[in-house]
Amino acid sequence: MNEQTRVPSLNRRQLLAATAATGVALTAATATAAVADDNSDLTDKPDLTGKSVLITGCSSGFGNLGAKLYAELGAKVFATMRNLPRAEGDALAKVAKDDGLDITILELDVLSEESVNKAVAEAERLNGGALDVVINNAGIGTGAPVELQDIETMQLLFDTNVMGYQRVARAALPKMRAQKSGLIVNISSQLGRVMVPGMGFYSSTKFAVESMSEQLAYELVPHGVDVTIVQPGGFPTKIWENGNIYTAPMLDRADDERKAAYQALVDGALRNGGGTSDPMDVPRGIALTIAKAPGRRPLRLPVHPGPKPQQAINQVSAQTQIAMLGNSPFGPWVKDVNGRS
Repeated sequence: MNEQTRVPSLNRRQLLAATAATGVALTAATATAAVADDNSDLTDKPDLTGKSVLITGCSSGFGNLGAKLYAELGAKVFATMRNLPRAEGDALAKVAKDDGLDITILELDVLSEESVNKAVAEAERLNGGALDVVINNAGIGTGAPVELQDIETMQLLFDTNVMGYQRVARAALPKMRAQKSGLIVNISSQLGRVMVPGMGFYSSTKFAVESMSEQLAYELVPHGVDVTIVQPGGFPTKIWENGNIYTAPMLDRADDERKAAYQALVDGALRNGGGTSDPMDVPRGIALTIAKAPGRRPLRLPVHPGPKPQQAINQVSAQTQIAMLGNSPFGPWVKDVNGRS
C-alpha cells in the first residue's frame, strides 16, 4: 500500500461517527422493499387468526415484541427462551394473561439440540400438528476487530447465530414438509450483506445465515415451505448490550499488543443503544409477510426507515443466481424464489 492509498487511522469519535453515518452501528438494515412493492404499510394489521408461530429469543427485542404482536393479531404463539423460569418469561406470561393473548412460554436453548427438539415437539403437540411459522430470532453480537475474536468467541457466535437456526429449522421442517406448507423466518441483518470494521464475526455469522437460508428456500420449493430472510437495520434493542457480556471478557483475554494495534476499534467495542428507530417495525414487517399467500412471500425483507445499502446487493444476487442456474434443472426453484415480492 503506498502513501496515496494508505487508510488514515481513526480516533474513537471519528469511528463512532462513521458507523452512525452508515446506519449500522448496532444491528443492521432496511425498510421493507416487499411492503413498499404492494403499497402496504407497516401500520397495517393483518389477520393472523389460525396461524401458529414459534419464536426463539423472546426474552427481549424483536422476539418479545413479536410474540405480543402476532398474538394480538390472532396467532397462537409459542414464545421460547432459555433458562426458565426467569423474570422475562414471567413478565410475558403476565401480559398474555392480562390481555387475553394466546401465548405459551416454552424453554428452548438454541445451543442444545435436545432442548430444541423438545420445545418444538411440545409446540407441535399443543398445536395439534405442524407449526405454520418458525421465527429464528435468538442471536448474539460481539464487537472488536477480527484478530481479537478468539476461537472461544467465534465458536459461540457461530453456534448461536448459525447452528442454532439450523437446529430449530431441522426440528420443525419434517412436519411442515408433510403438510406441504409452512414458513421459516430467519433474522439476518444489514450486516449479512455489508460490513463495518470492528464488528468482529457478527457479520460473518449473518453472511452464513443469508446463504444457508437462500439455499434452503430453493430446496423447499417442491415441499411448499417458504423461507424469508429478514434484514433489520439499527434498532434500539438489547442485542449489543447483551453482547457486551461476551465482548468484555474477550477483551480481557486479549493480549495488550493486539489491543494496541486496533486501539480505536477496541475503544468502541462495548456498545449500547441502536438508534431511535421503532423496533416494532421488524415484527410488523414479519406479520405482513406471514399474512401473504404461500409462495408469494419475499426471499429477503429489509426493514428500516433509513439507508438500505444491501438492497443493491440483494438485486444483483438474485440476477446472478438466475443467470447461473436459470437454465439448469434447478432453474424453476431459483426463478420461483427470486421472483417473489
